[in-house]
Amino acid sequence: MLRVTDLSCERGGLPVLTGIGFEVATGQALILRGPNGIGKTTLLRTLAGLQPAVAGAVTFPEDEGAYASHADGIKTALSVTENLTFWADVYGAALPDDILETFDLADLADRLGGTLSAGQKRRLGLARLGVIGRKVLFLDEPTVSLDGFSVKLFAKWLQKTHLAGGGVAVIATHIDLGLDAPDLDLTPFKADADAGGGTDEVFL
Repeated sequence: MLRVTDLSCERGGLPVLTGIGFEVATGQALILRGPNGIGKTTLLRTLAGLQPAVAGAVTFPEDEGAYASHADGIKTALSVTENLTFWADVYGAALPDDILETFDLADLADRLGGTLSAGQKRRLGLARLGVIGRKVLFLDEPTVSLDGFSVKLFAKWLQKTHLAGGGVAVIATHIDLGLDAPDLDLTPFKADADAGGGTDEVFL
């Protein structure tokens, strides 16, 4: 479902990673590894089409990708249920009946987004992934601010619902999610410090 061929990407106009190639089949995940600053976020943004690649190609079904970063995307003046309904409406999807229970949000259904704790906001932000109906997920440290119980909830949804339903996920994380998924160490793909060929990324 996802194919990456000889991909090179950049940050701030400077090449960061080069020559990356991999495939992720339907129902599978890939874990991105590497030290801080290696370019995991840059790679995910490039894969998702949020910034142009320097070279190479990324192929997956049109309109099936979604990127989730550290930002939770919470509307503070809306309740938990209203937040999820908003995102479902944006993507023209139905709100799953069990989404609140899946992410342990049922008791918070009527709470305003602005009154939630950091972990609760994170669970709500991740619950969006369960309502938008996108098959190819690019996830940047999705478990930030989550306790161990909530990490297991998210990993269970990812494995039993998203992947089991024919989805794909590429995940940058330092946490063991317990997934049966290969790792991709980005260290060998680090671009030379003096490599040229970058572009002007004034928006980054």
